[in-house]
Amino acid sequence: MAELLQKVIEENRQGEAFAPFAEDPNQYQKKFYIESYGCQMNFSDSEIVASILQEEGFGATRNYEEASLVLINTCSIREKAEQTVRNRLQAFKKIKDNRPGMLIGVLGCMAERLKAKFLEEEKLVDIVVGPDAYRTLPGLVSEAEGGQKSVNVLLSREETYADIAPVRLDSNGVTAFVSIMRGCNNMCTFCVVPFTRGRERSRDAQSIVNECKDLFDRGYREVTLLGQNVDSYYYTSSGEGVTFDKLLEMVALISPLLRVRFSTSHPKDITDDVLHTMARYDNICEYIHLPVQSGNTRILQHMNRTYTREWYLSKVKRIREIMPDCGLSTDVISGFCTETEEEHRDTLSLMEICRFDMAYMFSYSERPGTLAARRYEDDVEEEVKKRRLEEIINLQNSHSRQSYQNDIGKTFKVLIEGNSKRSDQDWCGRNSQNKMVVFPKSTYNLSKGDYVMVKVNSATSATLIGEITVVA
Repeated sequence: MAELLQKVIEENRQGEAFAPFAEDPNQYQKKFYIESYGCQMNFSDSEIVASILQEEGFGATRNYEEASLVLINTCSIREKAEQTVRNRLQAFKKIKDNRPGMLIGVLGCMAERLKAKFLEEEKLVDIVVGPDAYRTLPGLVSEAEGGQKSVNVLLSREETYADIAPVRLDSNGVTAFVSIMRGCNNMCTFCVVPFTRGRERSRDAQSIVNECKDLFDRGYREVTLLGQNVDSYYYTSSGEGVTFDKLLEMVALISPLLRVRFSTSHPKDITDDVLHTMARYDNICEYIHLPVQSGNTRILQHMNRTYTREWYLSKVKRIREIMPDCGLSTDVISGFCTETEEEHRDTLSLMEICRFDMAYMFSYSERPGTLAARRYEDDVEEEVKKRRLEEIINLQNSHSRQSYQNDIGKTFKVLIEGNSKRSDQDWCGRNSQNKMVVFPKSTYNLSKGDYVMVKVNSATSATLIGEITVVA
């Protein structure tokens, strides 16, 4: 398949639970294993779960066969993810058949919708926990140890886990994700998130700053602020409201050596105040993930995206007016309900205008419980969806190749994240625009977390290749 589609697959791959950073897992009598699927919020939630379990005497393990508690943190966005989770649960069940004391649990977005199937019909799990009920996990484990099937999928209007310090699973010690809000109010017709994660609520701003400062003090040099819709962040304390642009500034002021990123932005909420704050601070990365989903206004209205094609294009224009070098990525769905060929071509033409650096691209699949599933017929044939998706992928591949080729000869400030995947003789790290850069270690005495200036000499469609010119 096309190179960019492979990148999408890799960035949505499963994550295993590794030993907590700088901790010895052998100090714990009980061990847990966790796999996460879907968006980065799920991976962040797994770190919250790890912290809660660690307080109860559990240590993380890489080997699920030695774990007394096996958990899957699930995603309901794509049908394929659900089947993957079911296959993994069946594999774990076979291990459990030979280890009667082993418990299996499902966490996250899939918990509410499939709890009956997993618990009663297919008998694959012992515990089901929704994304707002992780604090109750120790009690649910105790119940399950007594032979009772345990469930808590209640959603909350207040829970943000602000007081829990996440255990950084398989951390590189340089980059970390920090959850700033939970849930979503947007009610896009194709999306199940408002029903599985509840309504928006923002975390206390000072707790976010404190977590980021603690990460910096421990040697981390980049944080990514996470939320289903980060730019709708708003927290009121003592009568004073903190908007997302103010929060960005508060985190950026921790240290000029701490890079700040964020994801994901809803186009309707990203303001000039946010853009000007990004432009004002060198350590706020000039990169925005701005999902468009479709390039046709009628389909956007069908999706309840609350903006038009023209409005989205004006927002992209505004971003580039304020930050000419800003990296831009997006999400695209092909074959949404009633989409015509002409409307599909509108998506292609919007992509030609915007020239995204990268995109997550999928054909539409109906998700039970969404507004689209209730209101619309999924009437675009599967072969048509696939063909349109392939056209979208091919176009984005050409744009990505050109975007990376355009960077040849430029010099970027890069944060070293670790060894290149292909060779321990090379470093790798990302520039401000979120592009991966690979370069030889040379004679400099450098380590993870250092900043360097790298001149780009060549490029693939997903990687810049260069050499160090100076240590930043």
